[in-house]
Amino acid sequence: MIVEDAGLFIRALKDFPGTYSSYVQDTLGNAGILKLLEDTDDRYAEFRSVIGYCAPNSEPKIFLGKVSGEIALSEKGELGFAFDPIFYVPEEGKTFGELTTEEKNQFSHRKNSLEKFIKWYSKE
Repeated sequence: MIVEDAGLFIRALKDFPGTYSSYVQDTLGNAGILKLLEDTDDRYAEFRSVIGYCAPNSEPKIFLGKVSGEIALSEKGELGFAFDPIFYVPEEGKTFGELTTEEKNQFSHRKNSLEKFIKWYSKE
């Protein structure tokens, strides 16, 4: 069995929303996250993806991928979904919401976790 989940972890909010990312997106949205960060200069955040794998009669394995960035001061971009328009990647000079799927897939948290899984699985 293979499962994957991802979330946004914001340092100034003690890694909130983290595992509650989907719920927070549905309730607070991007505007709510921006409001929570109004009075802080620490805008460091990570998108994290974890792939879990388990086969019968074996111990589960997990593979963590992440991308470091910052929470932007405002939403930018119409691409992607959920928190993408507020997740700014300094190396790219853009938010995830400004990157095409092809651009984002070059370094995304999901790509990172999937590459780790593939590397491990190909040796098994």
